[in-house]
Amino acid sequence: MNIILAFIDFFMHLDKYLGSAIAAYGNLTYGLLFLIIFCETGLVVTPILPGDSLIFAAGALSAGSVLSPIWLFVLLAIAAILGDSVNYSIGRFFGAKILEGKTGLIKEKHLRKSQAFYDKHGGKTIIIARFVPIVRTFAPFLAGLSHMNYSRFIAYNFIGGIAWVGLFVFGGYYFGNLPVVKENFSFVIFAIIFVSLLPPAIDFFSHKWFNKGSI
Repeated sequence: MNIILAFIDFFMHLDKYLGSAIAAYGNLTYGLLFLIIFCETGLVVTPILPGDSLIFAAGALSAGSVLSPIWLFVLLAIAAILGDSVNYSIGRFFGAKILEGKTGLIKEKHLRKSQAFYDKHGGKTIIIARFVPIVRTFAPFLAGLSHMNYSRFIAYNFIGGIAWVGLFVFGGYYFGNLPVVKENFSFVIFAIIFVSLLPPAIDFFSHKWFNKGSI
């Protein structure tokens, strides 16, 4: 329970936590952000790490700190692309063994959700999933597991990584410092999370309703 409360508190005061990190570590914050984004996209066991909201907050805070939005964009795009590439490799070379071993490291419900998303959108999932929490962590894993052609995967990976990071870094930079946004930053962060989760939620409930009605 304490972990859940701490996680909620982190999201509600993301600007303060990140602002404190920037004040304390300066340019070293680039490394911290790089690591978080790399882990969220590259390690299939860490889907709950903040992605959209963290990048938006970093972009917003870069307007009045030592951080540069350009460097944030470049470094975090690299982290996102490298992360997906590592995740693809894990899925391709170890995915079957991980699933057969039933280690408990991967939640089956997350995998099923991502598989359904992947089945529906095909290779474009690698781009679209960038904007869907949880799914973006499992999409490259499933691409590797299904042995998607790597040249095709890397093309989608580059497009998705650059678009995702660019949208939230520069969106945060240009809109994060508007008075109405700064005064309601916590609500904005939750709005980003809500909007990100809305498409898969609608898809899930529409399928559930349709299947129920077809019985």
